[in-house]
Amino acid sequence: MSATATVSTLGPAADPTPITTGQPTRIVHGACPHDCPDTCALKVTVQGEPGAERVIHVQGWHEHETTHGALCTKVSRYAERTHHAERVLHPLKRVGPKGSGQFVRVGWDEALADIANRLREIAARDPQAIVPYSYAGTMGLLQGESMAARFFHKLGASLLDRTICASAGGAALAATYGAKVGMHVQQFEHARLIVIWGSNSIASNLHFWTYAQRAKRAGARLVCIDPRRTDTADRCHEHLALLPGTDAALALALMHELIVNDWLDADYIARHVQAGPDGWEALRAQALQWPPERAAQVCGLPVEQIRQLAADYGQTRPAAIRLNYGMQRVRGGGNAVRLIALLPCLTGAWREPAGGLLLSSSGWYRNVRNDAALQRPDLLAGRRPRTINMSTIGADLQRPSSPDFGPQIEALIVYNSNPVAVAPQSREVVAGFAREDLFTVVLEHFLTDTADHADYVLPATTQLEHLDVHTSYGHTDVLINERAIAPLGEALPNTEIFRRLAAAMGFDDACFTDSDEQLARQAFVDSIDFDALRRHGWQRLPIALAPFADGGFPTADGRVQVSVPGLGLPTHLPPYESAASAPELAQRFPLAMISPPARNFLNSSFVNVKSLRDIEGEPIVEIHPDDAVARRLVDGALVRVFNDRGSYHCAARISNRARPGVVNGLGVWWRKLGPRGTNVNELTHQRLTDIGAAPCFYDVLVEVEAA
Repeated sequence: MSATATVSTLGPAADPTPITTGQPTRIVHGACPHDCPDTCALKVTVQGEPGAERVIHVQGWHEHETTHGALCTKVSRYAERTHHAERVLHPLKRVGPKGSGQFVRVGWDEALADIANRLREIAARDPQAIVPYSYAGTMGLLQGESMAARFFHKLGASLLDRTICASAGGAALAATYGAKVGMHVQQFEHARLIVIWGSNSIASNLHFWTYAQRAKRAGARLVCIDPRRTDTADRCHEHLALLPGTDAALALALMHELIVNDWLDADYIARHVQAGPDGWEALRAQALQWPPERAAQVCGLPVEQIRQLAADYGQTRPAAIRLNYGMQRVRGGGNAVRLIALLPCLTGAWREPAGGLLLSSSGWYRNVRNDAALQRPDLLAGRRPRTINMSTIGADLQRPSSPDFGPQIEALIVYNSNPVAVAPQSREVVAGFAREDLFTVVLEHFLTDTADHADYVLPATTQLEHLDVHTSYGHTDVLINERAIAPLGEALPNTEIFRRLAAAMGFDDACFTDSDEQLARQAFVDSIDFDALRRHGWQRLPIALAPFADGGFPTADGRVQVSVPGLGLPTHLPPYESAASAPELAQRFPLAMISPPARNFLNSSFVNVKSLRDIEGEPIVEIHPDDAVARRLVDGALVRVFNDRGSYHCAARISNRARPGVVNGLGVWWRKLGPRGTNVNELTHQRLTDIGAAPCFYDVLVEVEAA
């Protein structure tokens, strides 16, 4: 095939409806692969004769407790994604300029041989010039970082610090509790007060919301803390619309009120919270410097709202906090998580199963998962490659070789991610990917913004076409995902692509011949019976109902840590960009901006599913009526949102969902689907959080004007 092509190189249109009545059907156990705490158990219905099967229905298993038969709109339409007319189903080689999306179809042998030759040539100079780039396009242990990690470890490529979503909050929680652990999501049903902090649960944590609604019907009070008036905030009794990046100040004011009103559990503090001048005593002294009046000014909240929340939290049992990752995407996000995580320790909320806090449950798997067996870091053979932070890829792709940085990045292998759309300060990211001397390989389902810049696009299978096993960060079950149908076209699982690439590179270690089933059997220690998992579809970890009723946190001494070596005492750090911290910048760009996900997308996934894109309509920025009037903006009009880093054109939505002084740029649309070929990440920056070296997507100042 010699002519250039875009859509014509993709798969033929496929109809995800039933073939005919009377055709044989079967049910397959699946697991949702996406970056969501719910990790749903999927009931996949397949119809047709062997070799001609197609998925006709994706449901949730009623028998799986946390899924309870319900799926979000996105995943319930997963068959539409798998059988999408625009699937990449054959290897593609670039023939046009980078970013043009112009490719020709080639065979697997030709693609792998050329890729291997290019990588060998670069590795001969320095293998660290080769960088893997991946995140949570699938959360599966096999199709994520198993055979891929083995390949890059054997090669000696740069390591990747996978920070783009949750590393600030995760590192902060681990510093405080010893691991990313929390209460059981099912127990929220029995709470009498639920504080939903930094989460639009209806859109991003649907099954938790079911438990919260049950609690509400039983008389529980629901409070939402979020700069945006989300669908979740609409359905709570109270909404605290604080300014972005001020959550730590609010947490300190709540502590102040707990202390001065003696709403503390002194016994729990004495036995289970770090003591001494660097522990509770230091925290108490700091909190007393944060009366509600001070926090109200910093947070932009009525002082009585803060006092009322403190009274509710201090005097209600059981009280539970559902903390999510939205609030940690600012400069002081890690410190804020540490402070919020301490709140249930001061009131003794952990004594009851329905009390405490849940941010992530992934730490419960730390003694169950066998990541070393899957990823084989021993293949490094004593080498210590540099680490590239995925959140600064825009800057790093443009850095020359230096003693501090190491070799210039010459090759990038992208899988399970779409960095040109999702990485911060995307103008820099695009410039890096546009380098003609950068060799880029992308494993993908579709021609995304990133795939358009690739030298080779390799067709990857979707979740319905491969085997995988899953843990969760919102509950405590292990799930299996069986292959429902054979791979479409010439698509291959990530594991098989890296197996074949390893063979093309001449890697002859026995581990590169492990099958997917062998990998799945290596993924867990003996406490998880793979054959039983395969029979039943899921298996729950045996964790106590009230895991920290008597302390026993997974820290060195079993106590919650207040002050941590290298981190000190948690405190409020103002955003990089705000009127308080950068007044001159705020004169030019007076509006704070957050960029929460659109309800029917998951980061940049599902943006190309037409039925979901039709629901979203078009890229928008929500702006409060007062801010719109001051700028003479009309609802629905095309506007330019801008700062020194770039401009983003989208439609204005004048709405009380935005608080005064803050605009909400819903994301993450593919750049090429935006009115001027950009998305909201044109405006974000690459500065990092206080803990966890994560991006500050919600720490941004902008201005808005009519386009």
